[in-house]
Amino acid sequence: MCALCLGHVLDAVSGIRYDIGVSSFYVENFGCRATQADGAAIEQQFRAQGMERAILAEDAELVVLNTCTVTAAADQDARAAIRRIHRENPGCKIVVTGCYAQRAPDEIAALPGVAQVIGNSHKHKLAELALASATQNFVPLQQLRTSVRKLGTEIFSHLPAEIYVSDIFAHTELLAAPVFDAANARTRPNLKVQDGCDNRCSFCVIPSVRGQSRSLRLEQILSEVNTLVEAGYREVVISGINLGRWGLDLPSGAEARFCIEGLVRAILDRTSLEKLRISSVEPMDWSDELVSLMAESPRIAKHAHVPMQSGSDAVLRRMHRKYRPWHYREKIEKIRAAMPDAAIGADVMTGFPGETDAEFEETRRMVEDLAFTYLHVFTYSARPGTPAAAIPQQVPVVKARERNRILRDLATEKKSAFMQSFVGKTIPAITLNECDIARTEALTDNYLKLRLEGKHSSNCWLRAKIKSANDRELIGSVSQ
Repeated sequence: MCALCLGHVLDAVSGIRYDIGVSSFYVENFGCRATQADGAAIEQQFRAQGMERAILAEDAELVVLNTCTVTAAADQDARAAIRRIHRENPGCKIVVTGCYAQRAPDEIAALPGVAQVIGNSHKHKLAELALASATQNFVPLQQLRTSVRKLGTEIFSHLPAEIYVSDIFAHTELLAAPVFDAANARTRPNLKVQDGCDNRCSFCVIPSVRGQSRSLRLEQILSEVNTLVEAGYREVVISGINLGRWGLDLPSGAEARFCIEGLVRAILDRTSLEKLRISSVEPMDWSDELVSLMAESPRIAKHAHVPMQSGSDAVLRRMHRKYRPWHYREKIEKIRAAMPDAAIGADVMTGFPGETDAEFEETRRMVEDLAFTYLHVFTYSARPGTPAAAIPQQVPVVKARERNRILRDLATEKKSAFMQSFVGKTIPAITLNECDIARTEALTDNYLKLRLEGKHSSNCWLRAKIKSANDRELIGSVSQ
């Protein structure tokens, strides 16, 4: 063993940290649209420091894992990714952030290879923390990698991870940057305009890791949208943790009325955006005004996502949800009456603690009755510290998963029937990517996948004549 390698090992064991001089980074995101938006803002932080984004995590000198913690499976995915990256790229500096980092920093810090754990509380200055270094402890990355290979050991495994996590409710910073889908880089960016949640659903850990509801200022939203329009984007998706609460925390003023309806009207009035798509909005925030606004404006995509969770009144009460099944039914029926061709989606949970066969049947019947286009069905996952985790009547996993399957099968039937209803019709769609020389991938205004015959430029709104439909997509051609 050379003296240099031995010195590295002795320094690592004695607790001296080598901060790595880095020029490349990679951000891997897990979870919802809000997490994706946070990841985009983190990338902007690193680019502002003059760093370049690596194409793959295995090629990066610094890797950020931006985690989710909405389910136990999300935590497991993050841990697996940490182990994979440490194995494939042992010389990189691994920084873990996001909701899992905020909730369980010590748990993550104990994993081999993790250099820093930076919670949501400090995410707004992640690059600054990750790149801070003491020059006297600097070792060039390539030299460190060479030492790692020669030693056959994982030096970072011996170093205690730095933890930057504090009370999320003491922080008001809201990261905001448009998210560009790598597969559809020139279409449909997502802009997060709200973060945090003031609801206290008994199953949900998100308020405790993201804090109270906070809104991006209207002028900043309009500036972002106008910048995207000037760059050539023709559809923008607005999203948030609890999007329907946008504006309620902002001080009153001379601007548009501070509510989701006011935000939508301002975007329509003060930008030339061709199409606005609104992501998930809770049932109690679907006002008659918002429904009418969406129905009447051709510039708003006909797509409503309305979380349901359960069709049982007793279960909704145990969940601490702020509506009853008859309220929910009324909202969906109003949306469908105003927009007969709109996509209507919902989140539904199976296996919530204490859910009986009769209560599940109430949910199944409501799903069957209502005009849903699609469902996101989740099996309940106990989250540490939530009231639901302490309920003694936990539903067996096997039963909860069977209920999940029943709802997914029902949702598949409903989506297939909805898609078949458009055969022979002409509907608007935006082109995404070329599938091959003979077909182009597109997305309809009402959120259905579409394969267009022929080769067409991406990011174009057109009218498509639907010829057929299968379980996954519509098939059509450009209407002349």
